[in-house]
Amino acid sequence: MSLKGIFTAIAKVRRDVFTEVARFAYEDSPDYNTLEEIPYKIVPGEIASHRESIFLERAIVGERVRLAMGLPLRRISEHAPIPAGIDEKSVTNTIYKPPFVNIIKFACNSCPDNVYKTTDICRGCLARPCVEVCPKKAVSMVNGKSFIDQDLCIKCGRCKAVCPYDAIAKLERPCARACGMDAISSDKYGRASIDYDKCVSCGVCISSCPFGAIADKSQIFQLINEIKSGSRVIAEIAPAFAGQFGPKVTAEKLKAALLELGFFDVVEVAIGADLCTIEEAEDYMKNVPEKLDFMATSCCPSWSVMAKKLFPEFSDNISMAMTPMVFTARFIKQRYKDSKVVFIGPCVSKKLEATRKSVKSHVDYVLTFEEVMGMFEAKGIVLEDMEPAKNINFGTGAGRGFAVSGGVANAVVDVIKKIDPDREVPIDQADGLKECRNMLMLAKAGKRNGYLLEGMACPGGCVAGTGTIQPVNKSTATVNNYKKKAERQVANESKYAEMLSKLDESWFDEWELDLE
Repeated sequence: MSLKGIFTAIAKVRRDVFTEVARFAYEDSPDYNTLEEIPYKIVPGEIASHRESIFLERAIVGERVRLAMGLPLRRISEHAPIPAGIDEKSVTNTIYKPPFVNIIKFACNSCPDNVYKTTDICRGCLARPCVEVCPKKAVSMVNGKSFIDQDLCIKCGRCKAVCPYDAIAKLERPCARACGMDAISSDKYGRASIDYDKCVSCGVCISSCPFGAIADKSQIFQLINEIKSGSRVIAEIAPAFAGQFGPKVTAEKLKAALLELGFFDVVEVAIGADLCTIEEAEDYMKNVPEKLDFMATSCCPSWSVMAKKLFPEFSDNISMAMTPMVFTARFIKQRYKDSKVVFIGPCVSKKLEATRKSVKSHVDYVLTFEEVMGMFEAKGIVLEDMEPAKNINFGTGAGRGFAVSGGVANAVVDVIKKIDPDREVPIDQADGLKECRNMLMLAKAGKRNGYLLEGMACPGGCVAGTGTIQPVNKSTATVNNYKKKAERQVANESKYAEMLSKLDESWFDEWELDLE
């Protein structure tokens, strides 16, 4: 179960860390020794609020500070201050590299993994079906209550299935249960451990850990330094942003706030989504079924990496189209040759995508909505009070719809229908990597021939990404409303389509539609 959209103590610590690191970066001449003070600001006083020791709480915050500066975790056995080994050169020149999803070992609660236990709800009933169905005689009655011998239990779950009072609970590690790649197991101390050969950096485990033991790296510090240096930094913002910063924060107000942070311009990734739609539609029409049994979308990096890892025979079935992030960044850099591009979006997966050789020359930084919120708070920017900016760049409603589950496939099919109205395009979509795996198993069995498949790593789509702030259902509704607004705005579709077809820098020069 994801904790997204619930402002828990974990969410507060995350936000506070991003805010303090941003505040530190904004200082004229930051003293790295003062990083040691951040845990004391975030966890003040003498008594722990959530753990057995206030020193443990501060130690965890300290590791989060290092991750927020893009630095690797340290071993538990290493004893050193937070700023140890950090200076201007080592931080600004740090190569942003995997692993992006990290487990802070001493924050892990060593949750039980796949254990069946009898709870106090047990009534000690006369039928005792739990005892009768156990194939290994692991269940017996002790002091009138059902008792499960863990040494004999084979985790079959039959006892739980037959209990008339639901008195038997299955205890699972939340992060492992959420992982669609089965990449999380237990180390010799019972703490969570990630197999990075399996991990696809979706970040779902981060949102699922109730102890806040899993965190991702950030580029807040490096980005702020880039802006301070005078570079022309342009933000491309993913469609899932709608509603993330509050119900009263319009796209125009958000653009104004980002300009206040020092960005040169703000562009919607929905434009890149439109271009991606066109290319994927063309790929499908050209290849299915003549060359490929089916085609799958490529927008979610974690989904496409998972498909290629677990189903290598389908590598050619994944669309080769650039993702909306890359399409948009490419055009920005065509228009502004010396610019730096930062993608602002909902997910950790894009951080991994941006390190690819084919992508890193286009996208320089990746930040989540949650991380950018820390920047706003560090600068004291109240988004609701911003004077709306004008002429925000935008895409179609279909492009904005990429943020929700099913949006990509529907957009591609709509384009195909405009080109070939008589063509039938069956679609299937899955969100959550476990569901995505099931969908590909059906394809492997030949039950998805001719289909267009859409996969999303996060349950609910991009609006449920690890770096989002609002509840998924609320975000989905807001994005859908924002999508309808785009459909009303783009009245002259032929002019917009003509601009989309121009693959040179003049495309941006002519891109001036009246939004009033």
